[in-house]
Amino acid sequence: MDTSHLISNYGPRPFQAVRGEGSYLYDSEGKRYLDFVSGIAVNALGHCHPKFVAALQKQAAELIHVSNLYGIPEQERLAGRLVERAGPGRVLFCNSGAESNEALIKLARLHGRRLSNGEEGKRFGVITAKNAFHGRTFGGMAATPQEKIQGGFRPMLDGFHYAELNNIESFAAQIDETVAAVFIESIQGEGGVYPADPGFLRELRALCTERKTLLMLDEVQCGIGRTGHFFAFDASGVKPDAIGMAKGLGGGYPIGAIWVAEPYADLFQPGSHGTTFGGAPLACAAAHAILDAIDGEQLLERVLKQSGPWHKALHQIVEKYPNHLTEVRGAGYMIGLGLKVDALQLTTAARAAGLLTVPAGPQTIRLLPPLNASTQELEESVEKLDKALQTFA
Repeated sequence: MDTSHLISNYGPRPFQAVRGEGSYLYDSEGKRYLDFVSGIAVNALGHCHPKFVAALQKQAAELIHVSNLYGIPEQERLAGRLVERAGPGRVLFCNSGAESNEALIKLARLHGRRLSNGEEGKRFGVITAKNAFHGRTFGGMAATPQEKIQGGFRPMLDGFHYAELNNIESFAAQIDETVAAVFIESIQGEGGVYPADPGFLRELRALCTERKTLLMLDEVQCGIGRTGHFFAFDASGVKPDAIGMAKGLGGGYPIGAIWVAEPYADLFQPGSHGTTFGGAPLACAAAHAILDAIDGEQLLERVLKQSGPWHKALHQIVEKYPNHLTEVRGAGYMIGLGLKVDALQLTTAARAAGLLTVPAGPQTIRLLPPLNASTQELEESVEKLDKALQTFA
């Protein structure tokens, strides 16, 4: 593959992807892989779902882009469908998870200014969790306390502080009169697939309410049905003040969004934020197709039902290879396998066995099936993982 015209930030690529069908991806040599990377939790319906393809084709023949200078009926309808799931509030569309997180950081600053009676720079702090990942823009990097993300780009944006996930005392100790928001992932993805405990989320919700601090949840990777709940935090019963989403929302077409609870939805006013492509007709058509499939194919129920036996089989693989694996983490179709071997080496071995996985740090690999993966495909993933581990054993 000629990569001479590409900036090399992604490093060497193991094959050329040329075609996809359902849960399978094909390379230029004709080899078929069980794709449990899913575009890193993007391809909610796998590859080339017929109704998803038809929705994009239909919309592309009618209207692709028009800008937010004008009303976009499908954007307004999509916002309504997200509000139905998140609760009373409003939605702002963008193009990616990083952009949704940037919008949430701006929301925090607007909230802090309101609490300070219009004075800027007094209450603008944001507390995130250690080991988090919130994107690679300057706001996202500042919210991501990882050397591999921040290294080479300092000084970071000011105002960010870091606490221990699932440690309410750690957060409580840092929320003072300078802090405007707490911003965490419901399940840390890139950081190794570590869920926020339901009890911790409930305590954090109460703490943020007490101290007039926004609770903002990053659902970019773990949301849109990936855990068997539409939002991963739904299982805790918590209601945040704002939610960031992207990835699976568009099923492969770029779209991001934030939902903001009603008391804070007026913080953004005309001119305070904007986007050229966010919420374009074609992007909204893609998202509608995803939501239609989630409802019409009962995908949430399917993920909850099928993930139990799959998790059990993965736990058995951990027991079979105690010198190589440590644990199974996550929920639904967002699983991290803790490793005693190098994640890149196991990823390579799994690929050779016909299974695509993605690292989450040096000693975790992620398994991210499409939401419509079959029981047979889940079983196949365990068989291929077993085959890959045999090369280590």
